[in-house]
Amino acid sequence: MDLYSRRIVGWAMDAHLEGSLVEGALKMAIRQRDPGSDLLHHSDRGSQYACNDYQDLLKAHGILLSMSRTGNCYDNAVIKNFFDTLKTELIHHCSYPTRNQAKHNLFEYIEVFYNRERIHSPLGYLSPQDCEDLWSN
Repeated sequence: MDLYSRRIVGWAMDAHLEGSLVEGALKMAIRQRDPGSDLLHHSDRGSQYACNDYQDLLKAHGILLSMSRTGNCYDNAVIKNFFDTLKTELIHHCSYPTRNQAKHNLFEYIEVFYNRERIHSPLGYLSPQDCEDLWSN
Protein backbone atom coordinates (compact mmCIF):
# COMPACT_ATOMS: atom_id res chain seq x y z
CA MET A 1 0.00 0.00 0.00
CA ASP A 2 1.18 3.47 -0.86
CA LEU A 3 0.50 5.31 2.40
CA TYR A 4 0.11 8.67 0.66
CA SER A 5 -2.81 7.64 -1.54
CA ARG A 6 -3.87 4.36 0.13
CA ARG A 7 -3.52 2.67 -3.28
CA ILE A 8 -2.73 -1.05 -3.23
CA VAL A 9 0.30 -1.19 -5.50
CA GLY A 10 1.34 -4.80 -5.02
CA TRP A 11 -0.51 -7.91 -3.98
CA ALA A 12 -0.27 -11.66 -4.38
CA MET A 13 -2.33 -14.69 -3.53
CA ASP A 14 -1.34 -18.34 -3.17
CA ALA A 15 -1.93 -21.44 -1.07
CA HIS A 16 1.10 -20.74 1.16
CA LEU A 17 2.67 -17.98 3.24
CA GLU A 18 6.25 -18.48 2.09
CA GLY A 19 8.65 -15.71 1.19
CA SER A 20 7.89 -16.03 -2.52
CA LEU A 21 4.36 -14.77 -1.83
CA VAL A 22 5.48 -11.40 -0.48
CA GLU A 23 8.25 -11.26 -3.08
CA GLY A 24 5.58 -11.48 -5.79
CA ALA A 25 3.63 -8.61 -4.20
CA LEU A 26 6.79 -6.50 -3.90
CA LYS A 27 7.77 -7.19 -7.52
CA MET A 28 4.30 -6.06 -8.64
CA ALA A 29 4.66 -2.87 -6.61
CA ILE A 30 8.10 -2.20 -8.07
CA ARG A 31 6.76 -2.68 -11.63
CA GLN A 32 3.84 -0.34 -10.96
CA ARG A 33 5.79 2.39 -9.17
CA ASP A 34 9.45 2.10 -10.18
CA PRO A 35 10.43 3.61 -6.83
CA GLY A 36 13.56 5.60 -6.24
CA SER A 37 16.17 4.62 -3.73
CA ASP A 38 14.53 6.69 -1.01
CA LEU A 39 11.55 4.37 -0.57
CA LEU A 40 10.80 3.20 2.94
CA HIS A 41 9.05 -0.20 3.11
CA HIS A 42 7.35 -0.96 6.40
CA SER A 43 6.40 -4.48 7.50
CA ASP A 44 5.93 -6.55 10.57
CA ARG A 45 8.52 -9.09 11.72
CA GLY A 46 7.08 -12.02 9.77
CA SER A 47 9.57 -14.58 8.51
CA GLN A 48 8.50 -13.81 4.92
CA TYR A 49 9.84 -10.25 5.26
CA ALA A 50 12.97 -11.23 7.18
CA CYS A 51 14.09 -14.00 4.80
CA ASN A 52 17.27 -13.48 2.79
CA ASP A 53 15.58 -13.53 -0.64
CA TYR A 54 13.17 -10.74 0.34
CA GLN A 55 15.95 -8.72 1.95
CA ASP A 56 18.06 -9.14 -1.19
CA LEU A 57 15.18 -7.96 -3.40
CA LEU A 58 14.77 -4.83 -1.27
CA LYS A 59 18.51 -4.12 -1.38
CA ALA A 60 18.66 -4.66 -5.14
CA HIS A 61 16.14 -1.83 -5.57
CA GLY A 62 17.61 0.43 -2.90
CA ILE A 63 14.55 0.07 -0.67
CA LEU A 64 15.01 0.61 3.06
CA LEU A 65 13.10 -1.81 5.29
CA SER A 66 11.46 -0.66 8.50
CA MET A 67 10.14 -3.38 10.79
CA SER A 68 7.81 -2.87 13.71
CA ARG A 69 8.76 -3.77 17.23
CA THR A 70 7.55 -7.13 18.47
CA GLY A 71 3.98 -6.85 19.69
CA ASN A 72 3.42 -3.29 18.42
CA CYS A 73 -0.10 -3.43 16.99
CA TYR A 74 -0.15 0.18 15.76
CA ASP A 75 2.73 0.08 13.29
CA ASN A 76 0.73 -1.69 10.60
CA ALA A 77 -2.67 -0.19 11.44
CA VAL A 78 -3.34 1.16 7.93
CA ILE A 79 -2.74 -2.13 6.12
CA LYS A 80 -4.53 -4.08 8.84
CA ASN A 81 -7.49 -1.76 8.28
CA PHE A 82 -7.34 -2.58 4.56
CA PHE A 83 -7.52 -6.31 5.30
CA ASP A 84 -10.43 -5.80 7.70
CA THR A 85 -12.22 -3.80 5.00
CA LEU A 86 -11.47 -6.44 2.38
CA LYS A 87 -12.91 -9.15 4.59
CA THR A 88 -15.98 -7.09 5.55
CA GLU A 89 -16.80 -5.83 2.05
CA LEU A 90 -15.87 -8.91 0.02
CA ILE A 91 -14.53 -12.10 1.56
CA HIS A 92 -17.25 -12.69 4.16
CA HIS A 93 -19.95 -12.32 1.49
CA CYS A 94 -18.53 -14.76 -1.06
CA SER A 95 -17.63 -18.37 -1.45
CA TYR A 96 -15.11 -19.54 -4.00
CA PRO A 97 -15.21 -22.98 -5.58
CA THR A 98 -11.70 -22.48 -6.98
CA ARG A 99 -8.63 -20.45 -6.09
CA ASN A 100 -8.70 -18.87 -9.56
CA GLN A 101 -12.21 -17.54 -8.96
CA ALA A 102 -11.09 -16.07 -5.64
CA LYS A 103 -8.06 -14.47 -7.30
CA HIS A 104 -10.23 -12.97 -10.03
CA ASN A 105 -12.64 -11.57 -7.45
CA LEU A 106 -9.73 -10.10 -5.45
CA PHE A 107 -8.37 -8.51 -8.62
CA GLU A 108 -11.74 -6.89 -9.33
CA TYR A 109 -12.04 -5.63 -5.76
CA ILE A 110 -8.51 -4.25 -5.44
CA GLU A 111 -7.72 -3.01 -8.95
CA VAL A 112 -11.16 -1.83 -10.03
CA PHE A 113 -13.17 -0.94 -6.91
CA TYR A 114 -10.74 -0.20 -4.07
CA ASN A 115 -8.07 1.67 -6.03
CA ARG A 116 -10.38 3.54 -8.42
CA GLU A 117 -13.79 3.96 -6.80
CA ARG A 118 -13.80 3.44 -3.03
CA ILE A 119 -13.55 6.73 -1.17
CA HIS A 120 -11.42 7.17 1.96
CA SER A 121 -12.05 9.73 4.68
CA PRO A 122 -8.28 10.33 5.31
CA LEU A 123 -8.04 11.32 1.61
CA GLY A 124 -10.81 13.90 1.88
CA TYR A 125 -13.35 11.37 0.58
CA LEU A 126 -11.42 10.72 -2.61
CA SER A 127 -10.49 7.37 -4.09
CA PRO A 128 -6.79 6.47 -4.23
CA GLN A 129 -6.85 7.11 -8.00
CA ASP A 130 -8.51 10.51 -7.58
CA CYS A 131 -6.01 11.42 -4.86
CA GLU A 132 -3.08 10.55 -7.12
CA ASP A 133 -4.64 12.37 -10.07
CA LEU A 134 -5.13 15.49 -7.98
CA TRP A 135 -1.57 15.29 -6.66
CA SER A 136 0.01 14.79 -10.10
CA ASN A 137 -1.77 17.79 -11.68
